[in-house]
Amino acid sequence: MTLNEAQIIGALAQIFGSNHRGVQVGIGDDAAVVATGEHTVMTTDIAVEGTHFNCQWSGAFEIGRKITAANLADIYAMGATPTYLVVALTLTGEESMEWICELAQGIKHEASSCGAVVVGGDLARGPAKVISMSALGEVDKVITRTGAQVGDLIYLSSLPGWSAAGLACIEKGELSDLESYAAEEFRSPTLDYAMAVAFSHTGAHAMCDISDALVIQAEQVADASGVQLVFDPEDFKASEEFGQLSELAAGAGVDVWQWIFAGGEDHVFLAIGKDLPGLCVGVVKEGNGVRGLEMKKAPETWRHFS
Repeated sequence: MTLNEAQIIGALAQIFGSNHRGVQVGIGDDAAVVATGEHTVMTTDIAVEGTHFNCQWSGAFEIGRKITAANLADIYAMGATPTYLVVALTLTGEESMEWICELAQGIKHEASSCGAVVVGGDLARGPAKVISMSALGEVDKVITRTGAQVGDLIYLSSLPGWSAAGLACIEKGELSDLESYAAEEFRSPTLDYAMAVAFSHTGAHAMCDISDALVIQAEQVADASGVQLVFDPEDFKASEEFGQLSELAAGAGVDVWQWIFAGGEDHVFLAIGKDLPGLCVGVVKEGNGVRGLEMKKAPETWRHFS
């Protein structure tokens, strides 16, 4: 790549340039200055080429959307509204300006869908592409994983499993229309931000983003709240998407529950409370741990270090 840092920053500043009322100092100075509310929620995420994304499977725009969605989902899971993003990017030196701009456009597209703006970041050169992103949000009443109460019901914003199904379809090769849809959900998952807002506005007692897999993060909520989460697999079948996902699983010779319970990377929201919207899949009881998410074999959940 014959580009220099100033050229790249200049291109990114044009893409991310914003007149957002809360941005006092944006891209181009030593740091950004933004206005925040009384309660600010912060999160950060990192995506490493070969571990979190594959450029042979995903375009730069899709990669940008996916890493941004991961950050925004964490903000929404706290009951907050996303406001600002900061992005640090490591490049190998082999990327074209077109690829870099497409990545930035993907980031901007996903952020803009929530009214969030990119206000700064950093560039470095390294042996692999790495995208590190931090997000800020504002909230009046924080929703954590500790608030689940005995007698509450368990809700999902949508049926998980599509990202895992998409990866299996991509590895297969030639795709049908349904398989192509699943593949797109893996490359850049669709997040139901409106449902996350609805959960918080209708009084969810606890909430989280289940990007690491339902079986893992349900356990985290149960432990944090000191209760038992009891799921009913029959309730998952009420989703209109269950038949389609089951069809894909049968074609791939996979237990559909492996995808739904342990697939990960869907960024579906798990909410616990009473009379919430979404797909009701269980109840909170006295005790500890999780019941009802058993599979025919040990879950093949994704882990950072294994």
